[in-house]
Amino acid sequence: MANALLYYLLVINILTFAVYGIDKWRSTSGRLLPTGRKKAKQGSWRISEATLLMLAVIGGTIGALLGMQVWHHKTMHLKFKYGLPLILLAQIALIYFINK
Repeated sequence: MANALLYYLLVINILTFAVYGIDKWRSTSGRLLPTGRKKAKQGSWRISEATLLMLAVIGGTIGALLGMQVWHHKTMHLKFKYGLPLILLAQIALIYFINK
């Protein structure tokens, strides 16, 4: 049972990290604006914020936090900046109380 949970968490975190990278890649065209920020691609599909947060809720919080740092994605959005650490703390507390 514990091995299955570890495999699940490994896979969901790798998937979440990749999804954050894909969404970041889809959000920028590579051209810089005068402010130094990249210009958003016109008409490109994006992954919704709800999906990004849901991946964290179902166990991909560490992948989401790493994706935010590595891809510099959603770092200024308060619901990600503060929400993901809160989700991680809730998940740690849940695992602690289940195992106690």
